[in-house]
Amino acid sequence: MTSFGDLRAQLAGASPALPTPFDQDGAVDYAAFERFCDLQIEAGAATLVVCGTTGESATLSAAEHRELIRRAVDVAAGRVPVVAGAGSNATARAIEMARAAEDLDADAILSVVPYYNKPTQGGLMAHFGAIADATALPVILYDVPSRTACSLADDTVVRLAERPTVIGLKDATGDIARPARLRPRVGRDFRLLSGDDATVFSFLLRGGDGCISVVANLAPGLYGEMIPALRLGQMARAQRHEIVVARIAAALFQETSPSPLKYALGLLGLMTPTVRLPLVGPSDPLRTELATLVTTLCNRYPQHLIGASRQPPEPARAAAGG
Repeated sequence: MTSFGDLRAQLAGASPALPTPFDQDGAVDYAAFERFCDLQIEAGAATLVVCGTTGESATLSAAEHRELIRRAVDVAAGRVPVVAGAGSNATARAIEMARAAEDLDADAILSVVPYYNKPTQGGLMAHFGAIADATALPVILYDVPSRTACSLADDTVVRLAERPTVIGLKDATGDIARPARLRPRVGRDFRLLSGDDATVFSFLLRGGDGCISVVANLAPGLYGEMIPALRLGQMARAQRHEIVVARIAAALFQETSPSPLKYALGLLGLMTPTVRLPLVGPSDPLRTELATLVTTLCNRYPQHLIGASRQPPEPARAAAGG
């Protein structure tokens, strides 16, 4: 297990929010998952984030959830920390998931704002406080109101940050001013992480530490170039990469994630595009757009793609009319 100090340092980069590969019949493809984890580590992932929204956690059984965490920990083998999704809209269930992640030697948990219930800020304080009291693992809060219909107020984040094991916030609100507001109130050690690829550049520019990214699954090298350039003040270089990240994000979030991401990764032969109901695959127009995007990335930015793909795979060329 990674020490708190080491984990905070690791969270200053880009972490992929890993998709869960399924086979054609909808069963978890654990072999593909392990291969993908290894590719991400080789590509410089700061941490592996497993069983989150992008991992279709809402459709996973408890046994699948535990097995995915176990395999991520085994593949990581101490090379990078593993952050396990452990969120639920039932506090007791979230505690069970957090304790399971701890038993499986995960390094931290990602705990989402309870969805559907729409608790008050007082309810959110009680919910996250109960989770933090129930596990020794570091807790990263996850604020994604587009999915939960409920959000964490700044004051609530500040109060939760007073707990020693609540170490960060994944912010998927798209509010690029939030790091500047929160930083003076939560201190330097609290990790402010963007969860919105379209605004990562601006989020980091205003005091964010890193990101938990969907785009990093497809093109991790872009973040590997953009984040260091930003920190060195090389703005023109950083912005060149931001433009490509924004283009990829626009395609991957045109329809509900992770369907477009898994289709793009399928074109690279890394997993099937299968998602579990109620999600379905991308529409035909988006499939064509994704094929064109993957072909373009293979041709222009091969060094930045997962697995450092060097030429468009046959499915992408055919789908793009190549």
